[in-house]
Amino acid sequence: MVLSFIAVVLLANAAAAQDGNAGINQATSEVKGYFSASTSLMYAIGAIVGLVGAIKVYKKWNDGDHDTGKVASAWMGSLIFLVVVATILKSFFGV
Repeated sequence: MVLSFIAVVLLANAAAAQDGNAGINQATSEVKGYFSASTSLMYAIGAIVGLVGAIKVYKKWNDGDHDTGKVASAWMGSLIFLVVVATILKSFFGV
C-alpha cells in the first residue's frame, strides 16, 4: 500500500517536472524574442543619441565655447556604452 502511494507520488512528480520544463522552455523562447527587439531599439536610441550629441557639439563649437572636447567625449562615451551594452546582450543571450 505504501509502495503504491510512493509510486503514484513519483509519477505525479515526474509529470509535473515535464510541465515545468515545457514552461521554462516556452518562457526562454519568449524572452529571447524580447531581447531581439530590445537590442534593435537600443541601436535606434544610440543613433538618436549620436545625432543629438553631434548637433549639440556643433552648436557649442560654432558658439566658440571652450569645453567642446569635454561635451563631445561625454556624448560619444554614452553612445559607445549604449552600443556596447546592446552588442553584449545580443551575444550573451544568443539572439
